[in-house]
Amino acid sequence: QVQLVESGGGLVRAGGSLRLSCELSARTFSRYAMGWFRQAPGKEREFVSTISLKAGNTYYADSVKGRFTISRDNAKNTVYLQMNSLKPEDTAVYYCAADLYGTGGTTTSLYEYWGQGTQVTVSL
Repeated sequence: QVQLVESGGGLVRAGGSLRLSCELSARTFSRYAMGWFRQAPGKEREFVSTISLKAGNTYYADSVKGRFTISRDNAKNTVYLQMNSLKPEDTAVYYCAADLYGTGGTTTSLYEYWGQGTQVTVSL
């Protein structure tokens, strides 16, 4: 059974940085496109970023472009989200997701597996 475990969330002041990690419990991590989504209270889950199977392609939501960087280490079965210049509006639960043999994408329905989420809170 494939499991995703996120870590790295926390409380940070505006302008600060956090790095989220997500480890996938599968021997074939390189076969999964990976994505990050977030959900703020009272709002729908929204796309943040995605990375292709071999990290050749990345894509970001306009709201995080230039501030967030997605990367992956296939040897460690882990995808990362480096978040810089954080803003209070980045406050949300962040979820990683896996798309087997897929190309990733911006919609939640493309991903078969999801982590439990990690809270990111950005204060003024």
